[in-house]
Amino acid sequence: MNALDIKGLTKRYKNGPLALERIDLTVKKGDFFGLIGANGAGKTTLIGIITDLVVKTGGKISIFGYDIDTDFDKAKTVMGAVPQEINFNIFEKVSDILIHQAGFYGISKSIASKRAGRYLKQLGLWDKRNTKANSLSGGMKKRLMIARSLVHEPSLLILDEPTAGVDVELRHQMWDFLKTLNREGKTIILTTHYLEEAEYLCKNLSIIDHGKIVERGSTRELLSKLDRQTVIFYLKTPAEVKSLDGYKINQIDDMTIEVEIAKNQNINKVVSLLDKQGIIINGMRNRSNRLEELFFSILGKNEK
Repeated sequence: MNALDIKGLTKRYKNGPLALERIDLTVKKGDFFGLIGANGAGKTTLIGIITDLVVKTGGKISIFGYDIDTDFDKAKTVMGAVPQEINFNIFEKVSDILIHQAGFYGISKSIASKRAGRYLKQLGLWDKRNTKANSLSGGMKKRLMIARSLVHEPSLLILDEPTAGVDVELRHQMWDFLKTLNREGKTIILTTHYLEEAEYLCKNLSIIDHGKIVERGSTRELLSKLDRQTVIFYLKTPAEVKSLDGYKINQIDDMTIEVEIAKNQNINKVVSLLDKQGIIINGMRNRSNRLEELFFSILGKNEK
């Protein structure tokens, strides 16, 4: 049984264009699935429909076999969702927010307290358990949202831009926590515009643009379609690089050059050509992550 099946999903806002156009999407049980796209591409609208916050115009959605039109009460028991916006009572204590959430699913207070403690510890919030939520930092509130979505132990976790506005260190801590959840069997759907996040976390991806799925596949498969990458080389000493045979270059300054390397070209050849000019490389990095280059490559092709 799939975790999520979407067939022919459409959404049109009154007197407006299609927000979603015939979305077909399948997420297998146990997957870590990424839905990526620019702001306004349709990610949040799609998640809103799945979680019953937005009314769809057409199509069918089932979550672990439960049709959201006819069995949403059952569907919501196997699903936990973390929206972009903070939507808990900020004047409640942190632990009470989780315990009260569990109560909506008929979970006893004793069991809810144990689960709340476990997730608060895992997410680094245990010391704040008796603190009112309004005193938490933005990153802590995001982690509390995740803990709240897990307290009824759903099979599917949906995260809509969970690390937006979170500092780099905390983002990586959240990534590690989510990877552990997935290894333990939790199916996770992640929407993000942080492409390095999708590349690091997700096994499979769909790219959405203007309400349409424009590309889909495993992260590995999609990245294999990338026909070129741009690498930044840091030079050991100042130098002017006039040309590299067969490569497109851009000299940023006398210590830094960009080189566009096609899929069938070898990065070691660039180093060798520079060495022949007496130029020694002190370091290198991709100008952007590979998924980001793929994303803009695909969107560029679709706009032509």
